[in-house]
Amino acid sequence: MDKTSYTNLAKAWQYAEDAAAATDPRTLTALRASAESQGFAQDSAAQDDFLRLLVRMTGARSIIAIGTGAVAQTYQLIDGLGGSGLLTAVDSSPAGASAIRAMFNALDDDTDATLRVVNVAVGQFLPRLNAADYDLIVVSGEASNYAPAFAQAERLLRDGGAIIFTDALAFAAPDARGGLLNPADRSPKAVTLRALIDEVRGDERFDTALVPVGTGLLVGVKR
Repeated sequence: MDKTSYTNLAKAWQYAEDAAAATDPRTLTALRASAESQGFAQDSAAQDDFLRLLVRMTGARSIIAIGTGAVAQTYQLIDGLGGSGLLTAVDSSPAGASAIRAMFNALDDDTDATLRVVNVAVGQFLPRLNAADYDLIVVSGEASNYAPAFAQAERLLRDGGAIIFTDALAFAAPDARGGLLNPADRSPKAVTLRALIDEVRGDERFDTALVPVGTGLLVGVKR
């Protein structure tokens, strides 16, 4: 692939990002800005929009969303539920969990979906949940969220359920130095994702794909 092709791909990514952001409802735009002002970096708008659509496409009714102040992403996942179902938000930050609760309280009159928010380490909380009860697990935020989530994924998901790891290319971490595209990037998230991609793609219990949406999605569907 030559330089022109790479330039066109970068422009295509920006076009998709701008198109998604332009169609975000005003409420979501305001929530995204508020979360970022509190120090919580939000995911790609195109990526969050894709996750919303994926919930609708799969008919998911029970979702685990793991992140760190992922307000915009959680909003889109709730919107994807279409007014029913359960979303369990596991947030590694007390302030992030509070921001998600505040977002949902503002939507309370517009949805009959149920939100459960917990502020506890992923590795401590997920083993408490019932097996085979969930259609979708979405993992974002700190590097420490990723491996413990995959360790529980096969147990928690129903057959045909999926786990999706956002920022799979490790571009979005504040200490990133090029993510997975730079072999010299030894930031915690880059190190974690290099190992995780190999582990997930090598696990015969899942059908997998690495998708260049947002800053990368690693998708595993339970066989």
